[in-house]
Amino acid sequence: MQFDYTVETKNDIQTAITSLEETLKEEKFGVLWEFDIKGKLQEKGLEFKQDYKVLEVCNPHEAQRILSENQMVGYFLPCKIVVYSDQGKTKIGMPRPTALVSMVNDDKIKELAKDIEHRLIGCIDKSIV
Repeated sequence: MQFDYTVETKNDIQTAITSLEETLKEEKFGVLWEFDIKGKLQEKGLEFKQDYKVLEVCNPHEAQRILSENQMVGYFLPCKIVVYSDQGKTKIGMPRPTALVSMVNDDKIKELAKDIEHRLIGCIDKSIV
């Protein structure tokens, strides 16, 4: 099982995030929070030159559906998508929901995670073109 899904885009980080936000809206996912790791580390006096943003994304209907089945899955919510610079290239990636919920022995949760993963990958793929 592959743990992550990562792609490269020709867009700069901010353009990639804006495009991603638009495609996420199509699937009724919203960005709850954008965490700027580079900015936070520099604010704390630590040197970190790589742009690295973590987006916490959620579809409230999906969160309600999955938490109604198994509250332990809340440990993996909200979903995280990262947008970062790697050797001059912008990458977008996420941990696969199916990999995360594999720790929960629940076939219905695994099916829900597969659907969410498929939709998030679609959002990422549409955002890079």
